[in-house]
Amino acid sequence: MAKNFEELLSKLSACEKKTLSVACAHDVAVLEAVNEAHKMGIVDAILVGKEDKIREIAGQIGMNPDDFTIIDEQDDAQAPLTAVKLVHDGKADMYMKGILPTKNFLKSVLNKEVGLRTGKPLSHVAVFEIPGIDRLVFASDVAFIPYPSLEDKKAIIAYDVDVAKACGVENPKVAPLAAVEVVNPKMQATVDADELRKANEAGEIRDCVVDGPLSLDIALYPAAAKEKGAEDRPAAGKADVLLFPDIHAGNICYKAMVHMVPGLKNGCLLVGTAAPVILTSRSDSKETKIYSIALAALLAEHMRKVNG
Repeated sequence: MAKNFEELLSKLSACEKKTLSVACAHDVAVLEAVNEAHKMGIVDAILVGKEDKIREIAGQIGMNPDDFTIIDEQDDAQAPLTAVKLVHDGKADMYMKGILPTKNFLKSVLNKEVGLRTGKPLSHVAVFEIPGIDRLVFASDVAFIPYPSLEDKKAIIAYDVDVAKACGVENPKVAPLAAVEVVNPKMQATVDADELRKANEAGEIRDCVVDGPLSLDIALYPAAAKEKGAEDRPAAGKADVLLFPDIHAGNICYKAMVHMVPGLKNGCLLVGTAAPVILTSRSDSKETKIYSIALAALLAEHMRKVNG
């Protein structure tokens, strides 16, 4: 089990190198991350976009453009379709957003002819290395599904379990979060959490342990669990997966952690697709983008093994 991103990166040495397809790759921050991931041996990359700008940026950042396959596509509307088709056709293993609007990138992901749609809901997984916690923490959904239904939450758990297993966590402990750790019929998040726990006990949700509702402090910190008399609960103080009740709770927590926790490291993926999708923000650091590429490579390897 990888307990931090350094250990996670070391796991990639045992994986086949993956091929990354980048849509509208003519972006400094994206090319810096892709170049670094390539030098680390994580990926080869196909860069789809304005070749003249790609080569210009490569010169600025000390990147050798001849180390990559470049597909010249001057039309920013066509570039994502060309890039995602490479993944759809099996010529690349994962798909990354470059310099284009998120809505246009997602349209390419969901394109009926060349995209990566599976018929399942899409979700977002954030993976954190948090100072003081002895394991990676997987969190959803902080960016995609505004108000997940109970069925959405079951799908989200399945996605997070897959990502956790790709990182070496064999039986992750899942904490559906709420403001309190007891069921209150007037608080829907606690009701949903209890239903998810029951579904796990009944075998509907597999390959994990679901324990909810739990408050955030009890889920992550053994001392808080002990102080509140919850230390005997399966996920108390040792949750691997945090399931947020809605996008507001998830997004606020994500941004607070990223901007306010010194030493925090993280990576993000879009899941529910036929292949891993890297959807990072322009404000994300190069380090976050590299960790996101690494996560996508591990998930691609996991999917290859599971799907044969």
